[in-house]
Amino acid sequence: MKFIHTADWHLGRLFHSIHLTDDQRFALQGLLQVAEERDVDAVVVAGDIFDRAVPPTEAVDLLDDTLGTLALDLQIPVVMIAGNHDSPARLEYLSGLARRANVHVVGRVGAEPRRAEVVGTDGTSVLFWPLAYTDPATARFELGRDDIHSHEAAIRAQLEVIEAGPPRGAREILVAHAFISGSRESESERPLTVGGQGAVDRSLLDAFDYVALGHLHEPQAVSGSMRYAGSLLKYSFNEAGHRKSVALVEVGKEGPAAVEEILLPVRRDVRRLKGKLDEILDQKIEPALAEAYVEVILTDDDPMLNPVDKLRPVFPHVLSIRREQAAVDLSGPHESSAGMKTRGIDELFAEFFEDVKGMPLDEPQTEELAVAMSEIERKRREVGDT
Repeated sequence: MKFIHTADWHLGRLFHSIHLTDDQRFALQGLLQVAEERDVDAVVVAGDIFDRAVPPTEAVDLLDDTLGTLALDLQIPVVMIAGNHDSPARLEYLSGLARRANVHVVGRVGAEPRRAEVVGTDGTSVLFWPLAYTDPATARFELGRDDIHSHEAAIRAQLEVIEAGPPRGAREILVAHAFISGSRESESERPLTVGGQGAVDRSLLDAFDYVALGHLHEPQAVSGSMRYAGSLLKYSFNEAGHRKSVALVEVGKEGPAAVEEILLPVRRDVRRLKGKLDEILDQKIEPALAEAYVEVILTDDDPMLNPVDKLRPVFPHVLSIRREQAAVDLSGPHESSAGMKTRGIDELFAEFFEDVKGMPLDEPQTEELAVAMSEIERKRREVGDT
């Protein structure tokens, strides 16, 4: 059987104050097209469906439209779990009714993990075990166990219940939202915890034929049968180099799962440009770059006023402009605040400039500083500020 593994949609996300609902709808339409064209038997969504516990109305509507197309129009079963951004109770709302349409939603951990069985067109029976994200304290309460003090312990306790059940005689897929030790993290992810209690050893999950993971935003294989699908879109400029995709997984009656990475279409890419302002503006701008969400890192030595006014006509969706900062050596001795007060502002500024830029003020810059200081002193005298 074949199924799509996707995760971390983060519906309702804002990106530098830009609502991404239209971008997310565009990518999900691409996912629906893949599901139909590749004739998949199921779609698995491994958590962080929404970006926050109380999502905006348009995000809820987008999820409703997407699930309706999959389950009702295309007749494709869906297995979906809550991630650390989701509200478990809200995501599970009407899950009993949804299950009748073959949409299996698990938001909360329970004493009995709820499995979903899907039979592929080749007759292969696959058991999906959707384990929603839960924090250790909630797991202790729901499972009635006082020995759960980490995310790994919470998952282990649920796996013990599965193992204690009757023989199953089918290929088994685990769906989880977790951080597996040794995996690559991204800037746009919210840490599950602090102090190292959020990591899960991958050997705990080795018994399954495939492990569909969510939480980390960069698509990556933890092992041959264990994979993060990655996020639906690029949600940080640090992810500009990522290849956002879904995993098309094929599981036969025996043997390892085969995985194919399928790129999703994007309405606007996320790009990062670095260089001098004139060099950036003089380069050949292809249409995809002109329409992308852009961050510009300027390396010009001289200050400039409102570079966005020059960049916006070329890059209408520029969202971030920043200057590259030279490294500052903080290892040497430092002057006391009392000592600094005995020195002039112009001297302190010149020293600061050299520390930041790695070179002293040249003669024109020194003259500009003197003019600026004179103007400041003149205005101070005019208002009587002593």
